[in-house]
Formats: sequence, structure tokens, C-alpha cells
Amino acid sequence: MSFKVINEEFDCKNCGTHNGKLPGSCRNHCTKCLFSLHVDESSPGDRLSPCHGPMTPESVYQDGKKGWMISHKCSKCKKIMVNKAAPDDNFDEIIRLSSETNPPKILN
Repeated sequence: MSFKVINEEFDCKNCGTHNGKLPGSCRNHCTKCLFSLHVDESSPGDRLSPCHGPMTPESVYQDGKKGWMISHKCSKCKKIMVNKAAPDDNFDEIIRLSSETNPPKILN
């Protein structure tokens, strides 16, 4: 299945923040707390998942072509999905998550 853009607003089920439309995207996570809902099944924007469980941001990493990527894990079915960070995401939260999942190495 191919990428399908569904550009819709939503209120975060975790923190209540209103998330507006993001042109050219199918925003699926909160800009403030980065939490998501398990609405896509196999490709971004398909909205085919029957689960609809809350998805916790577990980790982040930097992709050379796509930029910051956020790994989410569904607390209901345990599926893991990776999503591209949006330009208006809370970068402090991305950095916090990055430092928790990739602790710096201590050099002697």
C-alpha cells in the first residue's frame, strides 16, 4: 500500500493539546508530548488499524535523509511503528527522549 495523505486536526488523547493540520503530511502524533494513536496499519495515512490504542514515544533517532524519526509502541497490541518528526514538534521533547534512549558514553 502506498503513502496516502490524510491531513486532519485532532486533540491529543494523552495531554489534550489541539494539533492542527500540517500541509503535505498525515500528522499522527502530538506536537507537544509526541504521543500517538494506533490508527495506521501498514503505511502512513492508511487509517486501517482496528486497534486505536495509545502509542507511547519510545525512542528517537536521526535518519540522514528523513531527519528525526520517532519510534512509537502501542500500549494495547505492542506494535511498533516509526514516524517522521514534524517541523513544529516539541524539539525539547525529542532531545529529552533522545538523551534517555541514547545515553552519552563516558570517556576516560
